[in-house]
Amino acid sequence: MKPIVLPMATALALCASAASADTVLRASHQFPGGQGDIRDEMVQMMARDVAAADVGLTIEVYPGQSLFKAREQWGALTRGRLDITSLPLDYASGRHPEFSATLMPGLVRNQAHAQRLNDSEYMAMIKEVIIDGGARVLADAWLSGGFASSQQCITSPDTIEGQNIRAAGPAFEEMLEAAGASISSMPSSEIYTAMQTGVLDAANTSSMSFISYRLFEQVDCMTQPGDFALWFMYEPILISEQVWQGLDEAQQTALMEAGEAAEAFFAEEAAAIDQQMVDVYEENGVEVVSMSEEDYNAWLDIARETSYKNFAESVPNGQAIIDAALAVE
Repeated sequence: MKPIVLPMATALALCASAASADTVLRASHQFPGGQGDIRDEMVQMMARDVAAADVGLTIEVYPGQSLFKAREQWGALTRGRLDITSLPLDYASGRHPEFSATLMPGLVRNQAHAQRLNDSEYMAMIKEVIIDGGARVLADAWLSGGFASSQQCITSPDTIEGQNIRAAGPAFEEMLEAAGASISSMPSSEIYTAMQTGVLDAANTSSMSFISYRLFEQVDCMTQPGDFALWFMYEPILISEQVWQGLDEAQQTALMEAGEAAEAFFAEEAAAIDQQMVDVYEENGVEVVSMSEEDYNAWLDIARETSYKNFAESVPNGQAIIDAALAVE
């Protein structure tokens, strides 16, 4: 019996059909794609690793809010309309106020401390809320950040008085407002335009966002994290729990392994991001300053009377979450 030889066009069509049989997961995030933003690189790395695992799974990455706007992603994820996202978790604190503890002034001291928090009771409590909300964590990531202003350098609390600032989340907003700032809430992807049009005088966000969104074009002074990083934000890679439950064991394993690799990659790169930000801003003529320990402690005094106190009083289990974080040395 002669072997059956298919025409080339038919063979290619069959290959395409086999490829299209893969389960396709859509990954959305707000950060610039293909420009070195580590959050985009983590998601792209996971897409490559999952494809290499050959478990019938493909991840399509949609960066730069091309699929969902920044603040739409949590709702889309938990309703199963979006499969994967890299998300500043505090963006969802309006739905789950516990998430404000992932952007609490002074709660995280440095990257080494953040890594210890990942394996703590504090993070177990946060991840329980994530699961209950309809998502699960594939990779942990904490980004440090700072302040930048077109008016004056922000160091001690009195330097923020009268400035209109973007603060990222409720905990920082409460602290900054108590120090005399005016607050404008928006995702980091909107800071550049807001500063360009005069809506904002200042902003605090992650070092990576300060680089990726080219905010050096709009500011005169940058306050780097330095030895006293007041600002740390949890920005995990999440998958919809509804989507997760629809995958087979091999696909779930491939995703978890890809997430672990992306998390390890991030941990190696994170420490260098702050210095990269300093270098970029100095090269572009922006003054770079640091908070002193006295400045840092003055901010913490305000935070304890505002952010920490309000969180403990208004959030179910709020005091227990704070205590669990503070217990990690």
